[in-house]
Amino acid sequence: MKIESIYDAAFLTYGRVIEGYDTVQLVEALRTATPLPDGVEYVASVPALEALDIKAALSANEYGGMPIQMGYCNGHNTRLNCLEYHRDSEVNCGAEDFVLLLAKLDDVKDGVLDTARVRAFRVPAGVPVEVYGSTLHYAPCHADPGKGFRVLITLPLGTNGPKPDIRPRNGEDQLLWACNKWLLAHPDSDEAKQGACACLTGENIDIAGLL
Repeated sequence: MKIESIYDAAFLTYGRVIEGYDTVQLVEALRTATPLPDGVEYVASVPALEALDIKAALSANEYGGMPIQMGYCNGHNTRLNCLEYHRDSEVNCGAEDFVLLLAKLDDVKDGVLDTARVRAFRVPAGVPVEVYGSTLHYAPCHADPGKGFRVLITLPLGTNGPKPDIRPRNGEDQLLWACNKWLLAHPDSDEAKQGACACLTGENIDIAGLL
């Protein structure tokens, strides 16, 4: 594996760089109003981020008027562990450079994904990116262990909330982990030990040696 750039043509099948937004205030808010834990912490909705003007702009332009939530995923991480997807795109923007480990939903064969299909992309600080709904992703990885990562997570309102009580109708329903969140876990992950479907085969990727 190598760490590619979001400006490489290869990224275009997974997402796109979003232009036209001033992220200076957003980056400052991420750095001053959100923590940097030793592990990984995700919070779906953060008032200090949602009070920024960029929220209304993202809701109107990127999500076509849909209500959204803005939170963060912060910390230190170099491992894949899981992959998830939503029915909608996710917008990310980091206060520091970070790395996304990505695969395509159509890489899942017979309910299983080989982690050899995963690719790594470095996202520069302050650059907003859209991760398509058809792209499998999970917690960011840091690009610099001394800095960690602070990454905006923008999703439709309610995403990652409580899992709905459903009657299973097909194989995909076993992947539903939370509201608008379908999860494929590696057997080595904590999520698999908590009952998530261990649908990732191959190496539990760790990019520490690439940094």
